[in-house]
Amino acid sequence: MTTASPSVIVFGSLHYDIMVHGPARPRKGETVTGESWHPKCGGKGGNQAVSSAKTGIRTAMIGAVADDAFGRALVENLDRQGVDNQFVKVADSGGSGMSVAIFDREGDYGAVIVSGSNLTLGQSDVDRASELFGEQSVLVLQNEVPDAANVAAAKAMKSAGGRVILNAAPARDLPPALSELVDVIVVNAIEAEQLTDVAVFDSLAGALDAARLLAKTYPAAVVTAGGEGLACATKPGQEFLIEAIKVRLVSTHGAGDEFTGVLAAEIAGGTGLEGALHAANHAAAVLVSTPRETVE
Repeated sequence: MTTASPSVIVFGSLHYDIMVHGPARPRKGETVTGESWHPKCGGKGGNQAVSSAKTGIRTAMIGAVADDAFGRALVENLDRQGVDNQFVKVADSGGSGMSVAIFDREGDYGAVIVSGSNLTLGQSDVDRASELFGEQSVLVLQNEVPDAANVAAAKAMKSAGGRVILNAAPARDLPPALSELVDVIVVNAIEAEQLTDVAVFDSLAGALDAARLLAKTYPAAVVTAGGEGLACATKPGQEFLIEAIKVRLVSTHGAGDEFTGVLAAEIAGGTGLEGALHAANHAAAVLVSTPRETVE
């Protein structure tokens, strides 16, 4: 892969997901009888890379797996989905990242992740993939790898003249060294509330309030509000709301990653921010309304 043409580079997590379906998610101390389960190759980084590649944009993944069955499945999946995986390393110790996600009958879910080999990512992995970074590229980051690794990747991309998108999920306090390198931050309602103390859920007004606060730190801030849509605010003062496309919900799992991956691909391809957000919003609506057998 070269950087002569627009491209997306995803630096981040790969998880082998176990998806469990049941009537409801268990409360503390409760055992719920499930209805079915299936495996899925995921991790926020892996999901976003696949979503980007589906648009036809050149997409590469920088990540880490272990020498185990989960790791081999994750790398093979990237290859099948058209993602350049030459810079996905096999870590010397630990197991591949994995997660367990539990879905209820309404399609909502909760999940537990075990990061494993993803925590081994760092400066050496950025250096090894230096050929990927360029002014025609967009780098996508998430919070499922160490902050220091994200900072190293963001520095490399900014030095090369490219742009950086941070999907700040799961939410955590971000080091200033990372924040100052980010061009677009993307968070959902829960993450926005954790970062800004603004109640967002199911409210575009709340999403816009949170986006305005985040735009004091980032050039552009995008806050998604579930079935209501999304809000965007930029440091120059531009603001806009995009309503969600009304669909019949099948499952919300992966919606944020689909959104972020398509957003990055559209921006890399030259689409302006508002147009890219409309495309990402549409892609997420298609995903959440499509039966699993068709998606995976």
